[in-house]
Amino acid sequence: MSLGEIRGKIATAENASGRPDGSVKLIAVSKVQPLERVEAVLEEGHRVFGENRVQEAQGKWPGFKERFDGVDLHLIGPLQTNKARAALDLFDVIHSLDRPKLASALARLAQELGKCPPLFIQVNTGEEPQKAGVLPADLDGFVAESRGMDLPIRGLMCIPPVEEEPTLHFALLAKMAARNGLEGLSMGMSSDFERAIAQGATHVRIGSAIFGARDYS
Repeated sequence: MSLGEIRGKIATAENASGRPDGSVKLIAVSKVQPLERVEAVLEEGHRVFGENRVQEAQGKWPGFKERFDGVDLHLIGPLQTNKARAALDLFDVIHSLDRPKLASALARLAQELGKCPPLFIQVNTGEEPQKAGVLPADLDGFVAESRGMDLPIRGLMCIPPVEEEPTLHFALLAKMAARNGLEGLSMGMSSDFERAIAQGATHVRIGSAIFGARDYS
């Protein structure tokens, strides 16, 4: 599917939900993608990208940022505390704040560096033991704790269980965000982004539909 087709589907979903054009930000997920594929999307004029790992992004994006103005880079994968400083240097938004230890590390670095990108708290809506994220029952307290550290919490993020209907998880995330006065909703991927937009997504994370299948070999 072309980038233009994806944008068209997003616009259609926005209109169907009674939302303004451009209210949903498309994050092109470029993790594990060859540089030539990423460059082609940059050449088409797209500037918002998502990466899963700090180390991979460090090897890929400084060069692209020198060549292309206005790149907006989002960390959408897990963040180790020992990579937090590098993440603050490289990323414009972090979607994976998921535990008190990381919140403390980011708050300490934000004080030291005098800056911190907008943060999304990752919520484990399916309460899956193998998946990162704050449990729904713990979310309100974690939001309050993070705000108490002066962290710029902008929204919530989730990755629904593969075998469950994602709409239920999107609706739950939207409800939790509204309860905490948060406007950002990072939810929806290649297979379900239209359903996410119907539930209020502000950021959709789309990779394979734009770049093609990933080769992890």
